[in-house]
Amino acid sequence: MRTLILPLLALGLAQPVWAQSETGVDPTARETVVEFGAPQPVILRSGEAEHTIMAELATTPEQMQRGMMWRESVPEGTGMLFHYVPAQRASMWMENTLVDLDLLFIDENGTVVKVIAYAQSESRRSLPANAEVSGVLELAAGQAIEMGIRPGDSVHHAIFGNADLPADAEDADVAAEDGAEDTP
Repeated sequence: MRTLILPLLALGLAQPVWAQSETGVDPTARETVVEFGAPQPVILRSGEAEHTIMAELATTPEQMQRGMMWRESVPEGTGMLFHYVPAQRASMWMENTLVDLDLLFIDENGTVVKVIAYAQSESRRSLPANAEVSGVLELAAGQAIEMGIRPGDSVHHAIFGNADLPADAEDADVAAEDGAEDTP
């Protein structure tokens, strides 16, 4: 068996473990289509500042393996949010990623535990969280610095259990509660 696998690996016909999926398709291959749902709002809070990013979610093994590989740009105000269940010591790399990115490692409460700015495109260098995380938010390079994001800031989304209601929905809830108190 070993004598068969080694020549296949040498020819590039066998997939490495990290590129295998349940479907047998390599999600990291350029020609493979990996579907991500519609972007969702992710709110970043740093001090008094609040920023909304429209992020695609990477939750399946195929989505997480693919990430932002092969994209030629990441528009400002957009990104990708990776969700780890259970929380773990995640590590990212930039192989087949054509643009530099900022990486925000986020714990299960939505607190930023580490920021890596300007992760170099196409690098195979491991970029670890050095802590257990439930999420990693990838942004266009320079966005984290521009927004002033640093460890201790918060990221709000349903995966962290801290998604905020829009201000008008909160006002409606308060009004409903006030009305209920006035009712005999």
